[in-house]
Amino acid sequence: MNANIQNVPITLGDRSYSIGIGTGLIEDPQTYAAAPKAATALVVTNTTVAPLYAERLIRALSARYPSVHTVVLPDGEGHKTWQTLNLIFDALLGHGCDRKTVLYALGGGVVGDMTGFAAASYMRGVPFVQVPTTLLAQVDSSVGGKTGINHPLGKNMIGAFYQPQLVVCDLDTLKTLPAGELSAGLAEVIKYGPIADPAFLDWIEVNMDALMARDPVALAYAVKRCCEIKAWVVGQDERESGLRAILNFGHTFGHAIEAGLGYGEWLHGEAVGCGMVMAARLSQRLGLVDEAFVQRLALLTARAGLPVKAPVLDAVDNAGRYLALMRVDKKAEAGEIRFVVIDGVGKAALRGAPDALVREVIDACCA
Repeated sequence: MNANIQNVPITLGDRSYSIGIGTGLIEDPQTYAAAPKAATALVVTNTTVAPLYAERLIRALSARYPSVHTVVLPDGEGHKTWQTLNLIFDALLGHGCDRKTVLYALGGGVVGDMTGFAAASYMRGVPFVQVPTTLLAQVDSSVGGKTGINHPLGKNMIGAFYQPQLVVCDLDTLKTLPAGELSAGLAEVIKYGPIADPAFLDWIEVNMDALMARDPVALAYAVKRCCEIKAWVVGQDERESGLRAILNFGHTFGHAIEAGLGYGEWLHGEAVGCGMVMAARLSQRLGLVDEAFVQRLALLTARAGLPVKAPVLDAVDNAGRYLALMRVDKKAEAGEIRFVVIDGVGKAALRGAPDALVREVIDACCA
């Protein structure tokens, strides 16, 4: 086993697996010792990541699989669609892949979500491994088994819960991450403090400059701590029947921003960062946190290079447009929007709120 690796276990009975975190992992064949053996592996990546890391991964996997194939998808949230998903199925069928074929998701959250959904669906389920190359994917989307694609009316509305066999977080990939993608990932890092760990929120505030400068020690700690918190949550509520919903802090507003602007206009993390500030404002209006907390979170979000002012989605009835989009949300029940709010720092809750109050929050955050 690679000496540079730290492991965080995800405990889910016979679906348990490990998150490996370290440097120099992608090109080391030993990294994949826990992955299933098979005659064939398919590496799913995109046009941005393939030139950087695909050959390294293929070389490492060639020691384990007699045949290693690759499919390169177009890059970006706007391509998280049925049409792009079919490119993966085309490759699987075209290469005669059987039900033991192992899929490797090499890329960010879009590649991971689509590869996982393809793995869940092909021959009713084949194994897959996550090799996330963005900060956002390493701390959030690659862990926990949420897979899927977008629909024009709602983000991630079509998908499945399907756990990977292994997650490989090679911190070296963060060196090639564009600045905007780094900031987008920091939104998901920040999220874990308010919902679960006040001490981690304090640590992020102290270390934000180091994180923005890509200090390897700070990034390694942030990825590990986020994975530990997510592992704890997912281990208790794999299919989001209760506790796991807290991981969606900022996402109800954020998904509305993404769908309303058009997928890809804002990065997912940018929308979540702004959405967290909006959710904090709603928490304050519900009497759960004070104004100082809202300002604290807004300042930290801005320091991460993320937007804190919400975009106008409709010139005539902006709040109405937000509300309509938020009703197409997996947490909505019988048309009532359910928001993840902060009920004191380190504790999140799922709550409804009157439309009139939500409209006031939206108006204030867009002003």
